[in-house]
Amino acid sequence: MALYGYGGIVFVASVVSFLLYGIDKHRAMHDSRRRIPERTLHQVDLFGGWLGGLLGRRVFRHKTQKVSFRIISALICVVHIAIVCGLGYATFG
Repeated sequence: MALYGYGGIVFVASVVSFLLYGIDKHRAMHDSRRRIPERTLHQVDLFGGWLGGLLGRRVFRHKTQKVSFRIISALICVVHIAIVCGLGYATFG
């Protein structure tokens, strides 16, 4: 049951994360308005939006060159993969 709750959290947070990457990319290219801080993007990814962040970086080709950003994003993905494995083991195990 916990795995399904986690999946719901990931879905909602991923939609938010995906949209934030798209907004930030748009602002980077077209607007003079304030950008979304990298810390905010990482926080949303850490709190469940990791999949949306991964997809947002690919789709919008955003934040792909900055190595430090990519390393932190990769670590966040590893943490969430470990969570999924742990919940899967606890549920089906």
